[in-house]
Amino acid sequence: MKHIKFRLIVMNFLQFFIWGSWLITIGAYWFQTKQWSGTQFGAIFSTMGIASLFMPSIAGIIADKWVNAEKLYGIFQICGAVVLFTIPMINDPFTMFWVMLINMMFYMPTISLSIAVAYSALKRNGEDVVTDYPPIRVWGTIGFIVALWVVSLLHMETTSGQFYVASIASLVLGFYAFTLPKCPPLLRSKEKRSLIDVLGLNSFRLFKNRKMAIFFLFAMLLGAALQLTNAYGDTFLHDFANVKKYQGLIAVKYPAIIMSISQISETLFILAIPFFLKKFGIKKVMLISMLAWFVRFGLFAYGNPGDGLWMIILSCIVYGMAFDFFNISGSLFVETQSDPAIRASAQGLFMMMTNGVGAVLGSSISGIVIDRFFTYADNSKDWHGIWISFSLYALIVAILFVILFKHKHVPELIENKLHQPAKLIIEEK
Repeated sequence: MKHIKFRLIVMNFLQFFIWGSWLITIGAYWFQTKQWSGTQFGAIFSTMGIASLFMPSIAGIIADKWVNAEKLYGIFQICGAVVLFTIPMINDPFTMFWVMLINMMFYMPTISLSIAVAYSALKRNGEDVVTDYPPIRVWGTIGFIVALWVVSLLHMETTSGQFYVASIASLVLGFYAFTLPKCPPLLRSKEKRSLIDVLGLNSFRLFKNRKMAIFFLFAMLLGAALQLTNAYGDTFLHDFANVKKYQGLIAVKYPAIIMSISQISETLFILAIPFFLKKFGIKKVMLISMLAWFVRFGLFAYGNPGDGLWMIILSCIVYGMAFDFFNISGSLFVETQSDPAIRASAQGLFMMMTNGVGAVLGSSISGIVIDRFFTYADNSKDWHGIWISFSLYALIVAILFVILFKHKHVPELIENKLHQPAKLIIEEK
């Protein structure tokens, strides 16, 4: 078991090292080096949301029906490496949009595929996914942190070097993926079936369950919150360089390192998930996440790199709870509510709602709101107003969640479901 856990740890480390190499710092590269517009940047950042609208679901269908998940995972990573390597050669925002979209089409489904591979390997060994997966997943966050520090300390935050770092890591992971524990398709056909079955859209039947439909709705709303912090957090700190009294301060010189505190916090909260999920259940854990988003945005509203630096740091610490209690706990909840035969498709559906629909809505609507209500004539931003509005959004979502999401926590059912071994299923009409 230790050998399998180590292999999954390496997978998660590299998976998020790739993302951490550019996700937080692409804004600095975009605005300071290329000096392209904010509207164009919004379009670039929405590529991950657009790709997540369909690619995780498609990848999940393929993995559930035709191709081993770990092999599909490796193919996508290798293709992504090639695309990342070409990004520094691009000199116009229009081409950049399409290349980044292709990159995201390869990368975004690998997140849900990595989860499917990990869950499959652990359950085949009869392990407790709730207990054993978080300590493995935490190494993904460590990989993200290491990537941020590498890019920042090598002064690549504003250069194209960050994409080369990501490309190399993606290529290594792509080949490594073919050595991972086998995760074969569990859904085979024998008789004629409905069009939904033929197209592999079985996971969408989860929407027939009112509880799951509401869960996915709030997953989408929280996905929008995540997009807000990814898109504007680093840019927010960079903007303080325009204020004379903050120039030269550590938080302004190395914003990526300050933002990496968020990922350091993740490592602690990931390890706390087994206790909170088993003790309180998914509803209370997700409510804690929503309230954490409310606090995070509120602290950003009043923080600054000077005497308010403690607020920014505390906001980054709270981020660990906001992200993990929603993202990882949510994927575990989906695992308990779906048939093992559609495990990859169900995770892809969760990814689609959070990083797809939620991300697109979050980036597009927030961009419109910021341009219309929080942008001054000189194109500077009212960051206090921006973060306050985001904070109130998270609070409203939390209140609605308490009212609408009905779920009774039964620890024994979670234990039984997450220990259920994966078996080949022959579909018959």
